[in-house]
Amino acid sequence: MEEKIRVLVAKPGLDGHDRGAKLVARIFRDAGMEVIYTGLRQTPEMIAEAALQEDVNVVGLSILSGAHMDLFPTIMERLKEKGLEEVIVVAGGIIPEEDIPSLEQMGIRAIFGPGTTSQQIIDYIKSAIAEKRA
Repeated sequence: MEEKIRVLVAKPGLDGHDRGAKLVARIFRDAGMEVIYTGLRQTPEMIAEAALQEDVNVVGLSILSGAHMDLFPTIMERLKEKGLEEVIVVAGGIIPEEDIPSLEQMGIRAIFGPGTTSQQIIDYIKSAIAEKRA
């Protein structure tokens, strides 16, 4: 029996809009993944600790506030400090195209913006995990 993919869905920073994050969490669950949703207003430290405690394969960051260039580098640092470099980190929300190369350079594997379909996100995560497990 294949091990389930464990995904942590997190809302970093002060952004109080979590409808999209909850929808994505439900999409992951319906695709057969185990989902841990952290709730609103998570610090980078809280996200990294939850990823460690929950032994996740994927961290999905949802952001609409525009603070991604401040928060994401710190999240990536905290994950590394906890020895979680192998965790696949993806992000979604409102992220300008010009910021994507910097985010990818810091280790965020995929950015899903408006218009991304549920199936595209699921396919990416399943493919990335299959590649990692091979």
